[in-house]
Amino acid sequence: MSESDAGTYVEAGEFRRDTNYITTRITADGRDGYPVESGRYRLVAARACPWANRTLIVRRLLGLEPVLSLGLCGPTHDKLSWTFDLDPGAVDPVLGIHYLRDAYLARFPDYPRGITVPAVVDIPTGQVVTNDYAQITLDFSTEWTAHHRPGAPRLYPEPLREQIDEINREVFRDVNNGVYRCGFAGAQDAYDIAYARLFAALDRLTERLRTQRYLVGDTITEADVRLFTTLVRFDPVYHGHFKCNRGKLSEMPVLWAYARDLFQTPGFGDTVDFGQIKEHYYAVHRDINPTGIVPAGPDLANWLTPHHREELGGRPFGDGTPPPPPHLAEQVPAIPGH
Repeated sequence: MSESDAGTYVEAGEFRRDTNYITTRITADGRDGYPVESGRYRLVAARACPWANRTLIVRRLLGLEPVLSLGLCGPTHDKLSWTFDLDPGAVDPVLGIHYLRDAYLARFPDYPRGITVPAVVDIPTGQVVTNDYAQITLDFSTEWTAHHRPGAPRLYPEPLREQIDEINREVFRDVNNGVYRCGFAGAQDAYDIAYARLFAALDRLTERLRTQRYLVGDTITEADVRLFTTLVRFDPVYHGHFKCNRGKLSEMPVLWAYARDLFQTPGFGDTVDFGQIKEHYYAVHRDINPTGIVPAGPDLANWLTPHHREELGGRPFGDGTPPPPPHLAEQVPAIPGH
């Protein structure tokens, strides 16, 4: 199962996402039995997946690399599980497994749901702790504070949490999940409704971002991370593959400039692998793309063009600082020609 179809189904032609995840949390006080500890856990992600991409961005921005190791699955997988195809022997060098599924079954032998990324695995036991992607990044911000780098931004500041939560709900419903509701619709009327909701939401976001640089406040927050991972996949995948084709992102001036602003901000674009993104969606979703052909385009060089969003003010990291360049082992391929 992929991140898009694991634990999902189509009912009366409408795409439904199973949102029942493993809700165990890793916290400073260890109240769920998993205290925050340096070196104990491994974040398992896939650069192809928008939900996992969030964790890669937040881990980078907060500087958690030294205390939370990273295992990366390949962009394609079989029906059982995401797999560690990128590693020597196709085995994760820390967990010693080929299938991420093994970490789920180590804790829940009869685990009934799809095997999803991101997941955080307890290294000593090899057991999955959580795959609750929405909570994982919030906990990175609020529970892992003892391990944040000097200058880490406040991605979920307490005075703004209500506003962040509100916009996150809308963005998830109509944008993050909205593109999937278009792409996996099984009936014309379900697709038409999803399409209308998606672009109505993008229009609302356009108006919000027309006069302010970021979604909430004057700095980057969790809300920007969540919107970005959908926008960065819009033209390479969602516009064509998911039939979200009223217009390309590059034809929506406000959202296009906003997305480029974030892409060019350390911690965002340097987690994005467009090759893996396209390979995953077009090769894995054979029900939508039976031939498995991965398109050659679009040209990606325009992601590096000036955006002029700094004219709206705002400070990307607030009183903090940008993260240092990614470790060599975690670098993504450069955009061709740059």
